[in-house]
Amino acid sequence: MATEGSDFLIEAATYLGAAAIAVPLFNRAKLGSIVGYLAAGIVIGPWALDLLHPEEGVFHIAELGVVLFLFLVGLELSLSRLWALRRDIFGLGAAQMLVTGVLIASVLLAADMMTWQASVIAGLAFAFSSTAFALQFMKDRGELTTPYGRKAFPVLLFQDLAVVPLLAILPFIAGSAGEAAGWSDAFKGIGVVVALILISRFVLDHALRYVADSGSREAFAATALFVVAGVAAAVSWAGLSMALGAFLAGVFLAESSYRHQIQTDIEPFRGLLLGLFFISIGMRLDLSAIASAWVLVVGGALGLVVVKTILLAGLARSLGTGAGDAIKVGAVLSQGGEFAFVVFSLGVEAALFSSGNATIMSAIVTCSMVLTPFAVMVAARLANRGEAGQRDNLEAPSATTGHVVVAGFGRAGQIVSQVLVPAGLDVTAIDRNGRHIRNAQRFGYKVYYGDASRLDVLITAGLDDARALILTMDDPSAVNHAVEAVRARLPNLPIMVLAHDRLHEIHLQTFEPTFIVRETLESSLTLAGETLRELNVAAPLIDDYIAQFRGRDRERLLAQIDQGPEAGKDILHQRFTPPAP
Repeated sequence: MATEGSDFLIEAATYLGAAAIAVPLFNRAKLGSIVGYLAAGIVIGPWALDLLHPEEGVFHIAELGVVLFLFLVGLELSLSRLWALRRDIFGLGAAQMLVTGVLIASVLLAADMMTWQASVIAGLAFAFSSTAFALQFMKDRGELTTPYGRKAFPVLLFQDLAVVPLLAILPFIAGSAGEAAGWSDAFKGIGVVVALILISRFVLDHALRYVADSGSREAFAATALFVVAGVAAAVSWAGLSMALGAFLAGVFLAESSYRHQIQTDIEPFRGLLLGLFFISIGMRLDLSAIASAWVLVVGGALGLVVVKTILLAGLARSLGTGAGDAIKVGAVLSQGGEFAFVVFSLGVEAALFSSGNATIMSAIVTCSMVLTPFAVMVAARLANRGEAGQRDNLEAPSATTGHVVVAGFGRAGQIVSQVLVPAGLDVTAIDRNGRHIRNAQRFGYKVYYGDASRLDVLITAGLDDARALILTMDDPSAVNHAVEAVRARLPNLPIMVLAHDRLHEIHLQTFEPTFIVRETLESSLTLAGETLRELNVAAPLIDDYIAQFRGRDRERLLAQIDQGPEAGKDILHQRFTPPAP
């Protein structure tokens, strides 16, 4: 027993140590944490140092990282927002699967590498991208909420939905005896999804409230993990993708009042297990198979990345996506997906693929994951060149002194400038939206083109000699990046920030800007004050109520920073204290 415990500790230390060494190195090289995890897995795996072996039990535990990741992604959405994505899900997503699958199947069939049945299944399997890889890669780069990130996500979601039909048709195409099971699994999956909807609607919130009322954060965290694991187990039993089930569970809880606490409690587990997942993928990379057929593996991986990038970029462009974003969508989804490993394994059992073919195809998928960061780098450069060619000679910022830099010239940036300029201040305004810049020119304002989330752009605009920096961009991640970078370089510069919402304001506090105001705060207070005035409330009393609200709002914000998003709820419903006579 002691030996088993020691072995477990050694394995755990090896996993953690490999990640601790590899990930920082690859992050410094701007290749991303995922490639670092893959490299760590290759090095400690059986084909290099042989410190660990890719046991199935470890791989299944690691898959929980993907499950938790998709659950957290679901928490960021709601059913209404998901419905709004339906055009991209069933338009771009379906087109990508169909066109990519048919093209790759045709290539395999034309090369006489396998039967038409095997070619169809292999083509569809290669059409899948890695949900875990692509989403984590964009998250690492702060690009999940960018225009191209919002286009890539629906494609990944459709691919998860396509898991069930592909598993259903595999026995039919293989001609095995399990045909009826495919359709029964489909009906079983529909029943499980309906049951989950009903449970989340009428049971789950009450259960979470019961646990939360106990006051135990550990019990609440355990309950949140149980919900994710239970949903994943249920949908897996029904033949659905565990990742899809976890995503649906997150969507169902997106409207829950406990959403933010769940997100806070699950995040640490998600990071560790997702890292373990990618390490285990790296350990499964058979270097001997690659060495014996390296031309086929490397060429196949390169071909897969190039073909999927071109196809996806073309499809996205035909559906109205900008050229630069279309290229980046294609590149970030150009790799093969982890679901392909499952298909290849089932294909061997159904006698569709030989064991050797399955090994080569799995190696191609893994190598394509390694190539993806490089493909994204190339795509980003191509996109930047394309944008540069479309700027119609928009002027870049140049350094001046004694001025105020306004980053973002939308509605808020325009109003800020309309106050500062008549007050006698020089304003250098930056925006990356050409339409904003041209609109500003119509009214006599000079706005420069630039990505204000980049420190080098701000420095070029004269940040080092500026009297203040005002950030009004509509992308919270870009604002966060800019505040963090500027504060590290210029600790004493006044940084005034427009926060997207309350949670964004809480997050911004960690970067120590000089002043933060939420987008809708002042307009909402003005609206409330005017409403009270119309209802004949005395002006001094209105001012007192607004002052009391500001104090309570500040108190609640500080409590949320220290204790989490649910803190200070009791303050919301307290009556204002009447002023002393």
